[in-house]
Amino acid sequence: MMHQTQPTGQLSEPPAMVDATPAGSSVLSRAAPPISAAVATALCALMGLLGVALRYAGTGHAEFWAALAWVAAYVAGGLGPLRTALAALRRGHLNVDLLMIVAAAGAAAIGDWIEGVVLLFLFSLSGALEAFAMFRTTRSIDALVRLRPDEATIVSGERRQQRRVPVESLTVGDVVSVRPGERYPVDGVVTEGETWADESTLTGESEPIAKSPGSQVFAGAMNGNGSVLVQLTKPPSDTTLQRIIRLVEEAQAQKTPTQRFVESWQRPYVIGVLSASLVTLVAVRIAHAAQWYDAFYHAMVLLVAASPCAVVVGSPAVMLSAIARAARHGVLFKSAVHLESLGRVNVIAFDKTGTLTTGKPIVTDVWSHRQADAPRLLALAATVEQRSEHPLAAPILEEARRRGAVLSTQPVKEFHSHTGLGVHARVDGVWVGVGREGLFDTHDAPLPPSLVEQAQSLRDAGRTALLVMTNLPQLYGIVAVADQIRPEAAATIAALKRLGIGRIVVLTGDHAIVGQAIARQVKADEVRAGLLPEQKVVELRRLAADREEVAMVGDGVNDAPALAAARVGIAMGGAGTDVALEVADVVLMRDDLRALPLAVWISRLACRRVRQNMIFAFAMIGVLVLSSFFSLPLWLGVLGHEGSTVIVVFNGLRLLWQRLPELA
Repeated sequence: MMHQTQPTGQLSEPPAMVDATPAGSSVLSRAAPPISAAVATALCALMGLLGVALRYAGTGHAEFWAALAWVAAYVAGGLGPLRTALAALRRGHLNVDLLMIVAAAGAAAIGDWIEGVVLLFLFSLSGALEAFAMFRTTRSIDALVRLRPDEATIVSGERRQQRRVPVESLTVGDVVSVRPGERYPVDGVVTEGETWADESTLTGESEPIAKSPGSQVFAGAMNGNGSVLVQLTKPPSDTTLQRIIRLVEEAQAQKTPTQRFVESWQRPYVIGVLSASLVTLVAVRIAHAAQWYDAFYHAMVLLVAASPCAVVVGSPAVMLSAIARAARHGVLFKSAVHLESLGRVNVIAFDKTGTLTTGKPIVTDVWSHRQADAPRLLALAATVEQRSEHPLAAPILEEARRRGAVLSTQPVKEFHSHTGLGVHARVDGVWVGVGREGLFDTHDAPLPPSLVEQAQSLRDAGRTALLVMTNLPQLYGIVAVADQIRPEAAATIAALKRLGIGRIVVLTGDHAIVGQAIARQVKADEVRAGLLPEQKVVELRRLAADREEVAMVGDGVNDAPALAAARVGIAMGGAGTDVALEVADVVLMRDDLRALPLAVWISRLACRRVRQNMIFAFAMIGVLVLSSFFSLPLWLGVLGHEGSTVIVVFNGLRLLWQRLPELA
């Protein structure tokens, strides 16, 4: 049936040819099941059966009392669709409710009350089942809404007085107390205490996350076994949870190209069905010299048989279910359009740093000309790097701490940083330089051949080689640093290929050797290296020029232009970054690539279900229309029409509980 239950939020205008309210019911609350539609359907059935019983009871005035019961059945089953049809007509719209009301009124006009009651009962039953199915797809949003507590315990004053206040009254900077087993009421940072948090409802991450001072927490997450104080970092109206809810609501409200295509021809189609029914009425009456009853009956059967209810609802039923299922597993589609687009993608491009890799380099090798000097060389390099702000300084210092290297306690003298080359200083009177070859060219310090050879060997292996030179003979070496590939990266790419993704491309601003080393380990198909952010956009356009449907996966921060340029932009770690929620079309809420095959699987399955529904719905229309020329009873036409609608709705609803395959 042509009913759509839309979530609240910022909705687009309803299309000119379709009314969005389920037949047989008023506008349904998203938070409550469609009880009124079920009651109306039950009353319609009860009054219809009562009318049949009275008619054949043989009592006085049996026909009158039976007709009265049938009128009551008409009111129960037809009042909702009548309201919907009249409201649509006032706006100049046409919908399937109008076709059903015309058919039911026609049945009553020719005295065939039972056929009309059966028609309205089946129509109302289908509407109630469909409304219940759509209610199931929105329950994931309702579950999210219920996650955030209505009240919080605010801590204020020097004596840390605590009092319960509405969450909406809190402001950024306030401190709240969260006890064991409570849900966090706000987004914020832990300022005191240690605990763990269950964030599975937001990110899909099943493992509890340890929290200590400085850790970020999210509204709706469950606190573990410790009491903590949390300082608000966002207004209660703009928490990650609230933004997720808004995004899912907006996604469910938007229409895919398939839906828009179906709705574009619905108005002329309804007019065509009404016209064809009128022509059938006249043609049967004239050509076969039939009674007006028979001619009208044939026209009503055709009107019901040709109604496009299953076609119209076939796509939204699937898309709403798919979006709800994905949200349950920490994958946010910002619109049904992107869900459908991802289902057609055959090329996925990955940003390297922070996506295929952890984005946190570590020291992989410490090489010294004399191996016994390696600890001293690392200590000297770390002592100099203490003054550096370069990202690679942190892993060197971390490695020195891990190995127990003793750093100089004397002040570092003559420290200089050369952008893009490295740093040098004097440590305990020893000149120490750490960086690339160009750093030592500026100091006319010749590099030993063994050092150059070892550096090239490490770079060929995909590592960054930082040369360490001193003014002492034989005391030189290399500290090699590399970003670490995510443990799940290779399995994720293998799963994507099993799902039918034809090409995996790595885009990186790093050297080609590093990019190729990463690609070999994760088994990517292509590498495009040395790219600036704007050059990544150019590469994506080149991929799309090959008639490929391209998705881009990144962290949503430094690759925002590429995410925007791709057919589908996918950002990771959306629970922790506002940027990812803004720029991406699809957001993986947890910082884990394994959610990506799940998103692709859901989108491809949804596209298959839409095709199944469209084929089945058009086939049923064809069968019913042909059968209408061979004395198809009106009630059987209604049963086939409404039955096909219920089938396509529940075919979409299956997405909510279908077992997940082993993906990655």
